[in-house]
Amino acid sequence: MDENRPRDSLLWLVAIAVFMQMLDTTIVNTALPAMAAGLGESPLRMQAVVIAYALTVAILIPASGWLADRFGTRRVFVAAIVLFTLGSLACALSRDLTQIVAARIVQGLGGAMLLPVGRLTVLRTFPGADFLRAMSLVTMPGLAGPLIGPALGGWLVEFASWHWIFLINLPMGLAGLVWALRVMPDLRGAAPRRFDLGGYALLAVGMVAILLALDGLPLGRGGAVALTGLFATGVSALALYALRSRRVAEPLFPPALFALRLFRVGVAGNWVSRLGSSGMPLLIPLLLQVALGYPAAQAGLMMIPVAAASIFIKRPAVLLIGRYGYRRVLIANTLCVGLAIASFGLIGPKPPVWALVVQFALFGAFNSLQFTAMNTVALRDLDGALASSGNSVMSMVMMLSMSFGVAIAGGLLAALTGPRPSFGPMAVLTGFQITFVCLGVLTLLSALIFRRLEDPADAAAVAAPALERGAIGSS
Repeated sequence: MDENRPRDSLLWLVAIAVFMQMLDTTIVNTALPAMAAGLGESPLRMQAVVIAYALTVAILIPASGWLADRFGTRRVFVAAIVLFTLGSLACALSRDLTQIVAARIVQGLGGAMLLPVGRLTVLRTFPGADFLRAMSLVTMPGLAGPLIGPALGGWLVEFASWHWIFLINLPMGLAGLVWALRVMPDLRGAAPRRFDLGGYALLAVGMVAILLALDGLPLGRGGAVALTGLFATGVSALALYALRSRRVAEPLFPPALFALRLFRVGVAGNWVSRLGSSGMPLLIPLLLQVALGYPAAQAGLMMIPVAAASIFIKRPAVLLIGRYGYRRVLIANTLCVGLAIASFGLIGPKPPVWALVVQFALFGAFNSLQFTAMNTVALRDLDGALASSGNSVMSMVMMLSMSFGVAIAGGLLAALTGPRPSFGPMAVLTGFQITFVCLGVLTLLSALIFRRLEDPADAAAVAAPALERGAIGSS
């Protein structure tokens, strides 16, 4: 038993890191109106706080594995905790939107390495069949993050101040730092591969340029010429990356990945489907507080049905996919997710609480089933070296689509309500309603991608192992 104690301590360390990242991802949304008031901004223009973190994580994920192989898992993991903690402190001390966005980027630099490096360490410490069992323990606290985050964020905002949603990371970060210095092994790759710095730079420039163009488009911030130039730069950079990846000996991601049809369909479906649903964690708390007048604590509690239904549907998802196959489940469920999002456009000025609870729970269940099925269909045929690269691509796509989804949702809302809405609450509510309908239609269109799937005869046999392999990134 004593021999297993260091390994068990490692699992709990990584589990706490996962919890910190998931809590931070969800706790901010409920606090945005209070943050906007404190920073002198419109609550409907605060999406940059969410985008900065998610985009930074997406950009750094492809480099996290190479950094761990080059500098060792211990150094990189410790550096990640330090950056995340310092970024949290900087967020709490910020006095304007520019400062808090910069601080969120620092936070994202740390958050981007916590989960991938922690997962890599667990993989090398618990090889073979032990890995799935170890990752099951590691991911359980991560499921609690979305359940606790919104309610905790609302409570802190209402009874303390928005600064505390970041300050609570400090004791966890300090404890994690001491813990990591004691139990995190210093593991490295046998022969670190050459890092495709040129391809990485092109990919990063492409993602950032396109997102900045989309974020500034609704209100014309920066001018039409500048925004068009940004968008063209981003598209050109991504096109150059695609060409480069076919010509260099060791590209950022192996071309063999994208030769697999299931992986291509899974990644494309993930990307398009999440564009609609990723804006919902931003929009729902804003709807409750800005348009319906809910206090922050109550708005946070109203998010619990979404997270609870997301957790509840995980096990039935295995049974549904095993019985009906990926193609039928994904097409039908994509339609359900799209209609669930669009149904938020029917919310009036004084909806019954019970109706909102039912509506939120249905959206959470459909959305969670969608994520689980999309991720596992993409990872189903991957093994060996491709499994690691495929997981990195999927993690990057999830965070990147979150950034773009928030930018689209926030941009639509801003275009419909103006940068600083001065008109009545009904006009603001109408802006929310139209935004929800647009996001629902965008999600419905992604069902066309899943028509390309062809279920094997043994769908039930492959569903469960694939779902276990993709469990870490299914939310």
